[in-house]
Amino acid sequence: MEQKYYGKMSDGTEVSLFTLKNKNGMKVTVSDLGATVHQIIVPDRNGRPTDVVTGYATIEEYGRNPLHFGATVGRNGNRIKNASFALNGETYTLKANDHGNNLHSGPDYFAIRKWDFLTDNDEDSESVTFFISSPDGDQGFPGNLDVEVTYTLTDDNELMIQYYGLSDKDTVFNMTNHSYFNLNGHKSGSVLKHKLLLLADRYTPGDEELIPTGELRDVTGTPFDFRNEHCIGDFIAADDPDIKAGHGYDINLVINGNEIKEEAEFFGKLTGDQSGIVMEMYTDLPAVQFYSASCTNYPNGKEGANYQQYCSTCFETQYCPNAVNEPRFVSSILKKNEEKVSLTVYRFSVEA
Repeated sequence: MEQKYYGKMSDGTEVSLFTLKNKNGMKVTVSDLGATVHQIIVPDRNGRPTDVVTGYATIEEYGRNPLHFGATVGRNGNRIKNASFALNGETYTLKANDHGNNLHSGPDYFAIRKWDFLTDNDEDSESVTFFISSPDGDQGFPGNLDVEVTYTLTDDNELMIQYYGLSDKDTVFNMTNHSYFNLNGHKSGSVLKHKLLLLADRYTPGDEELIPTGELRDVTGTPFDFRNEHCIGDFIAADDPDIKAGHGYDINLVINGNEIKEEAEFFGKLTGDQSGIVMEMYTDLPAVQFYSASCTNYPNGKEGANYQQYCSTCFETQYCPNAVNEPRFVSSILKKNEEKVSLTVYRFSVEA
């Protein structure tokens, strides 16, 4: 593992980059600014190293991270309706940063904070664990919360992301990673010809502000049915209210039988049409937010990249959006003094 100085935050705090490597030429670079993913480099079908995630050109942009590139999102990923929730007879008010709702627990995001770290090299893997303590009332949530995020790269080309939480009060704990993937290379243009398989038989339709109504709707006959592999772009312009609200795909899909599993299970596969790079996805969580970078317009990406609409795609494993307010969804509450651990895995390979 390589650790190197990256730069300084606006307050002068020094930031490091950590590059995990395996025997197959795969590399993953993460930083202690936000426990953020900067690069995932995978050999394509011709053996060429290919960086498959978007990113910023400067540490200053990572310090703002307006598009959540590679971000660790917490305490709660996705949206909470009306930026408030009730828990144990109390109402908690968050900052309204998304049409009167709260998105990704902002604006004081975990992704723009400095984390502590611990590295570990094993015989067949390298890992780094980031730590942060979130005090009672932080972001509006109850409880003193200890958070760990561990990135592990194995010799099986698996990037494993494990989240750990422990709080002294009942609180919301719904962590995710917000990496944007383009398996042809981060600056190669549209992903609409990428092939996608998602083993999700239901989705959560939403209102115009992308807040789920609480319904768990069958994907059959909808643009959200990826149970048979097809291109992302095949139905992205369908005449569907959720497609229109998201300007493409920005939808929560229900996986794993709408349950928490004891171990991470396969739920999807993305294939780059030009590179042949395949990304298999596993999680123990009940849902995933599929986002097609439908509102992306960022001309100043890393390596001079110009990121435009549909330049990449996200698979944010999670509890359903607004789960804290919706009893029909699996609860996102972490109970007082009970540990919670979840795991998401992205496994890379190539097809001929």
